[in-house]
Amino acid sequence: MRSITRMSFIVALLIGLSVTAHADVITDWNDKVVAAGVQARQAPFVHTRNVAIVHVAMFDALNAIDRRYTPYRVQVSPATGTSREVAAAAAAHFTLVRLYPDQAKDFESLYQTSLAAVPDGAPKANGIQLGEQVAGEILALRAKDGADAPNTYRPYTTAGTYVPTVLPAGSSWGQVTPFALKECAQFRPAPPVALQSAQWAKDYNEIKKMGAKTGAGRTAEQTDIARLWELTGPGLHNQTTRQLAATKNLDALDNARLFALYAMAMADSYIAVFDAKYTYNFWRPVTAIRNGDSDGNDATERDPAWEPFIATPMHPEYPCAHCINSAAGAAVLEAFFGDAVSPFSLTSPTVPGVTRRFSRLSDYVSESIDARVYDGVHYRTSGEVGAAMGRKIGEYTVQNYLKPVR
Repeated sequence: MRSITRMSFIVALLIGLSVTAHADVITDWNDKVVAAGVQARQAPFVHTRNVAIVHVAMFDALNAIDRRYTPYRVQVSPATGTSREVAAAAAAHFTLVRLYPDQAKDFESLYQTSLAAVPDGAPKANGIQLGEQVAGEILALRAKDGADAPNTYRPYTTAGTYVPTVLPAGSSWGQVTPFALKECAQFRPAPPVALQSAQWAKDYNEIKKMGAKTGAGRTAEQTDIARLWELTGPGLHNQTTRQLAATKNLDALDNARLFALYAMAMADSYIAVFDAKYTYNFWRPVTAIRNGDSDGNDATERDPAWEPFIATPMHPEYPCAHCINSAAGAAVLEAFFGDAVSPFSLTSPTVPGVTRRFSRLSDYVSESIDARVYDGVHYRTSGEVGAAMGRKIGEYTVQNYLKPVR
């Protein structure tokens, strides 16, 4: 009951943090799709897919009017004078109503606000037609991407032997069709470190000390970091994109491109990481430390009562998903803003009153690695491997999609 109450509190706060009326149609609808996934209590990997669908639809709609970049998928020829703002809003509204039908009334309010800013006439009507057409094609493209595949995970056991009965999450997500990558395993990393290695012992003993629920070696600041990064998915990471986008005077199409590339890389980072996780099936710290006498390494010592600082996510450990997310997104943002950026901040309902500030994207990525060690759910090597993998995904997305047209 306590965990349910905590989750309800987090959801309520995240929805309350959603802000509208940025005077920026792309950012307004980004707020809306992030809030929608939180309201629906979607798994973060499902949520990132939906965010990407909304943003590529808005980009292709706007790009059809200006044609400054290669389209993501949809190429149409709208009438001259078609309203950009209406086309973007119509694309976002059309996709969201179909992705989150239970929240349709909420989307309608923002949609009508967007439409009201443009006088009635052909530009508005054509904008609605264009946005809905593009959105429909993007939704059709993703209709059979594997996101609705059933969870067919087969628990490891012998006949008659009890094992925990909660099925792990995302076991089929590594087979979802990527948005940008050629295939989910394109940047699959090498296997985890050998259990007999010195590196394994180093990772094991660090997280045993720094990630423990009780008696940990964390400072108060490190505990705050752990708590803040307990939040996963778009609710955390999209704060960064919105703040950095606001520092530049981007027009609607350039902003749509930024958000679309970011969303694509984030969605693909989840697909790629689940491919790797279920390929290697590496044990979590709580499992490893409670079985520290079985790894064949004399430098690790078993602790039968050890628990992590936060609840362990229900999927295999390697690599770190949070770390691949932060690095994939940072690689996209770095292509627009560089590593040294205008200061931005992160807040989270998992630790009210705490704000983490960054002036370098590389520091933001590094903190995500530290945080998962302090949380007690990821080894440092897994975080570093995840971050390297995420950077490749972000760079690949920028280099191969939505490129300027000469």
